[in-house]
Amino acid sequence: MMTIYVALAFLLVAVASVAVAPRRASVEGFFGGASATGAAPGLWTLVLSQVTTWIFARSLMNAAILGYFYGMAGTLAYAAYYGSFLTGGFIVARIRARGGRSVQDWLGAQFGRTGQGSYNVVIALRLLSEVFANLLVVGLIFNALLPESGAGTIAVLAVAVLGLAYSAWGGLSAALRTDVVQMLLFLVVFGIAFAALVTGPDFSLAAVLTAEGTAGARQGWILLAVAALQVFSYPAHDPVMMDRGFLADEKTTRRSFLHAFWISVLCILGFGMFGIQASLVGAEYEGELLGTWAMMFPPWIWAALMLSLLISALSTLDSALSSAARITVEELRLLPRSLTGGRIAMVGFMALGAGLTLWGNASLFDAVAVSGTASMFLTPVLVVGLVMGRPIPLWSYLVAFGAAILGAAAYFLRANAIVAALLPDAHKYDQLLVICITVLAVGFAAVIAGARGRRLAAAGQR
Repeated sequence: MMTIYVALAFLLVAVASVAVAPRRASVEGFFGGASATGAAPGLWTLVLSQVTTWIFARSLMNAAILGYFYGMAGTLAYAAYYGSFLTGGFIVARIRARGGRSVQDWLGAQFGRTGQGSYNVVIALRLLSEVFANLLVVGLIFNALLPESGAGTIAVLAVAVLGLAYSAWGGLSAALRTDVVQMLLFLVVFGIAFAALVTGPDFSLAAVLTAEGTAGARQGWILLAVAALQVFSYPAHDPVMMDRGFLADEKTTRRSFLHAFWISVLCILGFGMFGIQASLVGAEYEGELLGTWAMMFPPWIWAALMLSLLISALSTLDSALSSAARITVEELRLLPRSLTGGRIAMVGFMALGAGLTLWGNASLFDAVAVSGTASMFLTPVLVVGLVMGRPIPLWSYLVAFGAAILGAAAYFLRANAIVAALLPDAHKYDQLLVICITVLAVGFAAVIAGARGRRLAAAGQR
């Protein structure tokens, strides 16, 4: 019976999303998010859209799973990635101060088509991973609701079609409007579940805050160090966040990033507590914690958690697809800048994402770690080029880019015998930390050497 209630509630959320989507779409609204009157989105539209597209289903599950295994250290490590709202807001402000309208604008001015092209490849993979990972959570939830029924596959396909339908209807303008509704619904549903958790007889805030998880806190602290190394570049490779940094005036944009930071951190910490609580009561890890929670909580709390995850998955898909359309049409120029061109791009990304979900790797954190490592070439480039204002030669950029891509590949292929021989014989998160340090060291060495060479060459010509 509870399964029917969850499915019906999710269907109502989907119907509400379609209802608030704009009835007519313009090219500017589809790609730029403008309203029917041409107005930019307001502060709280931006805030709620930023938050709902970053506390998506994969993120909530990661926070809880890391909390289960590594205690509060694991949840804090994942929450640290949300410092990206602060670093991302800083990057957007610096680019806008230099007259840029996107990260691609700035990279193009510095490194030409090579800089733009390499960056676009990374963010296209990032968008694909978002579609894949959120559909994956949908499949996991419905497999938990209706085990051994094949419901997960049906749900993945149904949500893919549904998300594509209203996303293709209005593009970014539809995503912004539906994000507001979906985020408000998420806060209500999750708030109810969280209140039930903290008022339960077995809950102790002191125990949660000091919990070390089922595997010990050490790897949680290692992941916190990884997050600290990745948090500057991470937002710059997320096109959903970056797109929203150029929609409104600078004051509204700056405030939206600040509000999105504290709201999203609280949500991630709150969801992480469900994983920590599972470890404290000695519950067995089952079905990415979905089965664990089903045994721990009353049916209505479990249903509220499932519904909050489903809402967050749906809310991310439309934003990922709208960014995919913009990149394909406006940056890569593979399709004409029209409603049809944008919709074709959305269909392509959704088809690839759904295919990966039905076939691919089910490790949720791996998608974050791999894309986060691949983005790290941007740290030395942005620090030296954007913040310090030093000219950087193309070869330095390419060395930093190559180091980051190799680092991401090394982590993804760490089970391969050849790759394993190059990495320390340690836990995978220790390996990830070593990879991140190496990528940054190589990147900064190349960028600083190139910038210094440019400066000396310029001085010699005077």
